[in-house]
Amino acid sequence: MELILKQDVENLGFKDDIVTVKNGYGRNFLIPQGQAILATASAKKVLAENLKQRAFKEQKLIDDAKTVAEALNNLELKIASKVGAGDKLFGSVNNIDVADALQKQGHEIEKKFINVIGGNVKRLGKYNAVIRLHREVKVDFPFEVVAEK
Repeated sequence: MELILKQDVENLGFKDDIVTVKNGYGRNFLIPQGQAILATASAKKVLAENLKQRAFKEQKLIDDAKTVAEALNNLELKIASKVGAGDKLFGSVNNIDVADALQKQGHEIEKKFINVIGGNVKRLGKYNAVIRLHREVKVDFPFEVVAEK
């Protein structure tokens, strides 16, 4: 079943993408939730016209995202956390903690756009996260988890 996404859907696609999904997933979840519509010929024509009109605005968003990406590449982030025996953390460091640390540095990035590679961090050391600023702009962001003083 071909659908046009009306909003970003995790692990499927971005807004205005044409995707192919199983019939049950589209009919029972995506369409009733308002996340997609059927990709009929007329809907595809309307989508193409909308994308054409939006191309100029989209380029400005991409340029802004690249500017933020350059700023993030020059940023060195250390997240302080409580440490137990050895280098094990009390709790863990995840995308929420990275988003909070970035906010303290002056960069407003939603936590859902940050993906810490390997899931939750449970030890001290250097780690990486992938930050999606735009559908075409992703940043590999290194950060370090250090012991709280």
